[in-house]
Amino acid sequence: MIKQTVIVAAATFLLANTLGTGIAQQSAPIPPQELKVNIDTQQTARPVSPYEYGMFIEHIGSLIYRSLWSEMLDDRKFYFPIKPEEPQAAAPAQAGPFRNMQLRKWHPIGPGEAVVMDKDHPFVGEQSPRIELDATTQHGIRQSGFALVKGKRYVGHIWLRATPGAKVEVALVWGEGANDRQAVALPTPSSTYKQLPFAFTAQADAEAGALEITGTGSGNFHIGAVSLMPADNLDGFRPEVIAQLKQLHSGFWRLPGGNFISDFNWYHSVGPRDQRPPDFDYAWNAMQTNDVGMDEFMTFCKLIGVEPYITVNAGFGDAHSAAEEVEYMNGATSTPMGTMRARNGHPEPYHVRLWDIGNEPYGQWQLGRTDLKYYLLKHNEFAKAMRAADPSITLLASGSMPEEAIFEGVAADWHIPIDQAGICSDADWTCGFLKHDWGYFDGVTEHWYTRAGVRWDRERAEKGIKVGRLEAGYVPDQETNLEWVRRPSDRVHLKGEEWQEYERRFPEMKTKKIFMSNDEYAYTGGQTNLKLALAYAMVFNEMLRETDFLRMTAFTMGVSTLDFNQTAATLNTNGLLFSLYGEHLGADAIPVALTGNSPQPAPLQHIVGDLPRTSAGSPTYPLDMVAALSADHKFLTLAVVNATDSVQKFALTVNGVHLSGEATLWRMTGDNLDAANHVGQLPQVNVKESAIANTPTTLTVAPISVEIYRFAIAPAAR
Repeated sequence: MIKQTVIVAAATFLLANTLGTGIAQQSAPIPPQELKVNIDTQQTARPVSPYEYGMFIEHIGSLIYRSLWSEMLDDRKFYFPIKPEEPQAAAPAQAGPFRNMQLRKWHPIGPGEAVVMDKDHPFVGEQSPRIELDATTQHGIRQSGFALVKGKRYVGHIWLRATPGAKVEVALVWGEGANDRQAVALPTPSSTYKQLPFAFTAQADAEAGALEITGTGSGNFHIGAVSLMPADNLDGFRPEVIAQLKQLHSGFWRLPGGNFISDFNWYHSVGPRDQRPPDFDYAWNAMQTNDVGMDEFMTFCKLIGVEPYITVNAGFGDAHSAAEEVEYMNGATSTPMGTMRARNGHPEPYHVRLWDIGNEPYGQWQLGRTDLKYYLLKHNEFAKAMRAADPSITLLASGSMPEEAIFEGVAADWHIPIDQAGICSDADWTCGFLKHDWGYFDGVTEHWYTRAGVRWDRERAEKGIKVGRLEAGYVPDQETNLEWVRRPSDRVHLKGEEWQEYERRFPEMKTKKIFMSNDEYAYTGGQTNLKLALAYAMVFNEMLRETDFLRMTAFTMGVSTLDFNQTAATLNTNGLLFSLYGEHLGADAIPVALTGNSPQPAPLQHIVGDLPRTSAGSPTYPLDMVAALSADHKFLTLAVVNATDSVQKFALTVNGVHLSGEATLWRMTGDNLDAANHVGQLPQVNVKESAIANTPTTLTVAPISVEIYRFAIAPAAR
């Protein structure tokens, strides 16, 4: 990391040294009359990793199927029984990533007793519906609640078998009138399951479209599976979503989990999609169709131009299944799993390099949880088996530093007193790997989630006052906007301080090039607006100051960069920020030293002994800045975050290069902190580009803004 030296102290700070409440009162520091900033391009850090702005996603309920995947029908393999209940209301038009997770259900058309769930000879899973027919009245099933667009073509198929005399049709419905539908008569069904295609064109927009499968005649018909997608899907994925995600410069996506992974059966996620059995996910209490499995994830990564980063099941899973998963993804067709992959239509190995063993195994919320002593043995068995399948892979261990153990109540779960939960204590899983598992990992994962509107209170936590795991030690907090915005970057900074302590205790970390991956992080509890974007900009700045060891990060969730409904998507303020930083401070940018004369306020919350020693941010209070050279040394880029409601100015000097005088400014801002971008509406937050003819020695920063300056470097200075 780049050391940032304070040139002149602008204020004195009251440092909290009590270990009681973990909080102390202090006045806001007073910035100097003239803020001075110096950039030294001769002091450089490790170039930015291509994985700096990665993404994370998992199968939480119907999240993936409502955001990435084009399938319009829920429970299309009939995991749930079909009951004569009223269809649920259509989802609101603004259906964001974590809202409206309830699955749409199938309901009978005609008498409920005419629909029987056949458990003796199901097509897939444990049951398939059998529809008993009537000669004159239509009997069947119906699912409603999905959106339709006028003039759009929809394609699908159904697996069907029937007795002689059955006549079956499929209809797309977009209104209440008798003519607000298009029906397709299916060919005479066979006595064995056959896949039959169908297609429709909607003649009107609808927020609560429906698909009906009905029949008349004698006997019955069975439905094995049914699918309906917009015809313009990209290998099953939503084209409008793919177009937006390609702008994020993600580098990699971590998938498919998450808590979900600890009872995920990857074998059920490959092969013909219609024949993959649906499973129940006990982590999130939801049914999963397994339609978006390992091969689909590889297609998705290819569509948006990123590398996959796969987490294997080290909860209920075992080393053998993990090794076979590696072989399925990377093995030659001469291997058993490579043969299976080729049989599934993917003869070429995927060459997945990045692999994570387990997810948050330290947490009581994790399926298959065990203590550190036994998990380390388990990890080693996984590592040996996976490397035997492919020695070239990069393996990451599921670590957890002390501050994570305390914040998330893990130390309390393991009955470890807070004052004994410091570096290399029994609560420190990261140190456990560093002590005992050398040679079985290349990097260590860390997760962090910071919650808006509350602060961690040590006294409360020590007394054991809690309402559920995540409430341990938290109390409501009143903060200024600037304090609110800086809060999550403090977590990044604290991990940096802890990492320095590990390197002091284990010097071989540097020689072995052990790295950290913050492969889950988020600031929760706030709205997705300009205020939240300012907070994430400070997080980015802090991560860019830690490139020497922080080589991967993954934002939770990848689709939290979007505002989307069932038919459209746009970048929200998170996505706009990722696109901005990824484009201008992306892979191979070289961070350089930046100093100033206005230190950030001293930390007030002491979580782990004397940590944190300092607060996040550059010594340019109230601004936060980071600077980097382009890989070819032709440009100097400066990112400035101003979370105040006032214009801020600073005097800039640059050492080590000569600027040519040509510069470009990209400014991201809106009218107020609540400004947000929503699908179907004019954006309230924009990035505006402007040219700067002659680089001024004093720069002016707009209120509530993120500004990125790119200065051309004079050729003679290269």
